Amino acid sequence: MQPHSWVAVVTLVALLVYVWMGVRVGGARKKCGIHAPCMTGDPELERHIRVQANTLEWLPIFLPSLWLFAIYWNDMVATIVGAIWIVGRILYALGYAASADKRELGFMIQALATAVLLFGALGRAIWMLAVIGA
Repeated sequence: MQPHSWVAVVTLVALLVYVWMGVRVGGARKKCGIHAPCMTGDPELERHIRVQANTLEWLPIFLPSLWLFAIYWNDMVATIVGAIWIVGRILYALGYAASADKRELGFMIQALATAVLLFGALGRAIWMLAVIGA
């Protein structure tokens, strides 16, 4: 059995990036003077909230895909593609926080990384069912 240590590291770093995004929401709240539970009122705060929310929307797609790709294909490839996803999310966060128009590059990087993991794992699982029957 493989220990999947590198995939575990990528998983934990992805979660730490999400925590970092939450801290940035708090910083934007303080800077803008808008306290919880308010979610609107300043475009900078709203962009930070969208970054965090969008990342939360992608985590349930990314994380199972990452692990299933590692199990069905290869740990190191999953690790590399997972690291690319993290870089994409960071670029997305920094770009979107600056201006909504600057979010596309990071979004496309992470979306493509997720697609590789998701469809790679799905394809391999289907292949194993069809060929091996397991």
